[in-house]
Amino acid sequence: MTLRHPVVATGALVTLLSLTPFDLSVAASQPGHAFAVFGFQRTRAPERLLRDWHQRTETVLREGRAEREGPPKIRRIREAPVLPSAIAERRIRYTALIDAEAARHDLDPELVHAVIRAESNYRSKAKSPAGACGLMQLMPATARRFGVADIWDPAQNIRGGVAYLRFLVDRFDGDLSLVLAGYNAGEGAVAKYGNRIPPYRETRTYVSRVLGFLGKT
Repeated sequence: MTLRHPVVATGALVTLLSLTPFDLSVAASQPGHAFAVFGFQRTRAPERLLRDWHQRTETVLREGRAEREGPPKIRRIREAPVLPSAIAERRIRYTALIDAEAARHDLDPELVHAVIRAESNYRSKAKSPAGACGLMQLMPATARRFGVADIWDPAQNIRGGVAYLRFLVDRFDGDLSLVLAGYNAGEGAVAKYGNRIPPYRETRTYVSRVLGFLGKT
């Protein structure tokens, strides 16, 4: 397929998708697949959207009219983007652990998912050049601080990471941007800059990325 216009996504917000008439007429036979390819969960009756446009186009051609209606444009679909299959499989593997720890610490599990996706893409053996380890990329000192004995054990790693998030939520009165900045750079760095996001490119990018996963940008 050929995209006539780029897909512009901000977190879960997709602003425009436009396909060529030829592509849409081909895709009409498999609309669910066509939408999934471009990162959408199934929207409200995509088959009807594509089928109606296809039928209108056929009518125009039969009547010999010169003008043709443009393909449907889908704007502002408030649906979570479909994860790549490999990431989706890993997410499912750890969902029960994440849900349990999030509930224990009174946090939204989607916050934990967003942090894990940004930190490790759900890879339990991930290790950063700085030495952060596991799903939630805990530094050894942070792991010890929150009672993690085995930093590579997914259950303990998630437990320590969620406990740290809870600490940060309390420390920064629920300001999500500061919570995420603290998780990335440390709460000391946030305090150093007057309880603002530190002027570190990595930290600012990280905060924007996680907020994007949460659909908050």
